[in-house]
Amino acid sequence: MKRTQRNTNPYEFTDTNKRYYTYDYYLRRTFGGKCAKIPIDAGFTCPNIDGRCGVGGCIYCSSRGSGDFAERAEVSIAEQYERGRERISSKWDVTRCIPYFQAHTNTYAPIEVLREKYEEALALDGVVGLNIATRADCIDPEIAEYLADIANRTVLTVELGLQTSDDTVADFINRGHSFADFCRGYRLLREASEKINICVHIIFGLPGEDREGMMRTVRDVAALEPDQVKIHLLHVIRGTRMAEIYESGEYTPLGKEEYVALVADAIELLPPETVVARVTGDGMADELLAPEWSRKKVSVINDIDKLLFARDSFQGKSYLK
Repeated sequence: MKRTQRNTNPYEFTDTNKRYYTYDYYLRRTFGGKCAKIPIDAGFTCPNIDGRCGVGGCIYCSSRGSGDFAERAEVSIAEQYERGRERISSKWDVTRCIPYFQAHTNTYAPIEVLREKYEEALALDGVVGLNIATRADCIDPEIAEYLADIANRTVLTVELGLQTSDDTVADFINRGHSFADFCRGYRLLREASEKINICVHIIFGLPGEDREGMMRTVRDVAALEPDQVKIHLLHVIRGTRMAEIYESGEYTPLGKEEYVALVADAIELLPPETVVARVTGDGMADELLAPEWSRKKVSVINDIDKLLFARDSFQGKSYLK
């Protein structure tokens, strides 16, 4: 028999050639089929924008607070959801949907506001779960208790933006909270309910962080044993502080081969049961300054697969519990 990626795959949590726990595989195991995530902008802001812990936001973040693919917040949640479903239905036959509160910090509001917005989304037709993107320093006991209540009623994923565990790098990107702060918020969620799925976001290519620092972040995240991890490439977006740094010549983006190798290294260090929900990110095509190679996302993903195969490696191979 010819040696292929699929028939030589030693990784357990897969039914394809993928040597890591993909989000697609997770969705099919959890819901019995494909699901569509519908991005929602609920009109929140961030504590490092409004002055609570800083101003200007993270240096790489667009004015939409990573919610560039959502409708505008002026549009009701129900209408945003329906428009998103219409777009998806033109590509795939999907009946299961997950509203994704994506723009800015989606637990940064009074609990009454959160209840109003989340409950509206949960009541929409075809909803099978809920994803909430936020910051760990915007999780308090009352919010954690409410999220635990939601997790008892649906499949809830809370996405926490860490990006790096290095506080010096975090200060430079204007994150506005420390790794210790992150861990406190993470623990609040874990202690509130085991049913809350926690997804941790990390970014490769941040200014001032070398390969050793990036892998230290991966090991720190692995030690937390999150349910999911999203690995992003730093995109330089027009109109951001990061764009100014790049255009001044003070920042050189990662190359494609370098990034692919970093992701493969990270996958090897992660717990085998952690869903790798993303291995690269999207930048709005018209707003992306660099790196140009990131526009070909499928090529990046394929190269990660090829490298893991060439190494005869897989998720968790170098994980140390």
